Amino acid sequence: MAVSDDHRLAMWRGVLELCRLQSSEGVIVLTSETSHPQNVDAALRAALSFGTRAFRVELPPLAPHQPGSDRTAHLGATPLSGNPLAVGLLKQADLVIDLMGLLHSPEQLDILAAGTRILMVVEPPEILARLMPTEDDKRRVMAADARLRAARTMHVTSAAGTDLVLPLGQFGTLPEYGYADEPGHWDHWPSGFISTWPAERSAQGRVVIDVGDMLFPIKRYVESAPIVLDVRDGYITRIDGGFEAAYLRRYLESYRDPDAYAVAHVGWGLQPKAAWTALGARDKQQSLGMDARSFYGNFLFSTGPNAEAGGNNHSACHVDIPMSRCSVSLDGEPIVTDGEIVAADQRLDHGASR
Repeated sequence: MAVSDDHRLAMWRGVLELCRLQSSEGVIVLTSETSHPQNVDAALRAALSFGTRAFRVELPPLAPHQPGSDRTAHLGATPLSGNPLAVGLLKQADLVIDLMGLLHSPEQLDILAAGTRILMVVEPPEILARLMPTEDDKRRVMAADARLRAARTMHVTSAAGTDLVLPLGQFGTLPEYGYADEPGHWDHWPSGFISTWPAERSAQGRVVIDVGDMLFPIKRYVESAPIVLDVRDGYITRIDGGFEAAYLRRYLESYRDPDAYAVAHVGWGLQPKAAWTALGARDKQQSLGMDARSFYGNFLFSTGPNAEAGGNNHSACHVDIPMSRCSVSLDGEPIVTDGEIVAADQRLDHGASR
């Protein structure tokens, strides 16, 4: 469904208001050849409408490393890699609107450390319009963030057979609520989830990726049979199942990197406007898949790098696996039960008794 020019400009203005954009600030719209042209136009016009000093920086894309066009299929290297001139310029901005997709890069961490806030936007306008962030999204995510920062153990189970224990506390958390409103904060529109990284070499148990769960950046539902992952000392040691299990096994093998099998970030979705059905409802190449990663009550399991959090894993391979009908507890306290948010401070009916 198309989004009119007036609507695009209005929704971009709305998100920049949530970002607390001020007329005195400098804004850089970071783009490449893969940036959606309607987002490029609307982002720049919206930023200028606040009276800011806004301009666009275009960088050439990297050569592809993996089959397909998904920008999460190979992490670490970005068009900013080895370009200190561009990095220095971005560090001087108050807000960088990233329409390119930096993701898991040391350059992004360097820019954030300078106090610049970054808002990544790579989904097409029709998805952005449907998943407009709100202040209530931030309330739920930050309530979850407070719980997660205080926890020392996450336990994830499911009727399908998942039973995974994740010691916490070595790394920080990653709250994503859809807008960048604080100095040094990175966020992603659209979004709506909370995650962290387990302590290195600590995760133990089994993950059963059930039929109907999803694999990214492969961008497919599991259909043939559940995928069973055995996890020992923070790494996947065995992958069993049907066709999708064989595909996942070969996909990980293609990177020729033992660290591709590590458990990376884990968390749960908090965006009620995101749809589990979205992956099957549109051209997969036109979406990064934020519906799947954010839908309310999911458990998001991932593999690969933790360098973004300060860890030692720099693998270029990163697989996100949004799962339904899981239960998540923190230090024994239920947060999600069978895919339903039960923590009162994260529910839509805020204020209900626990």
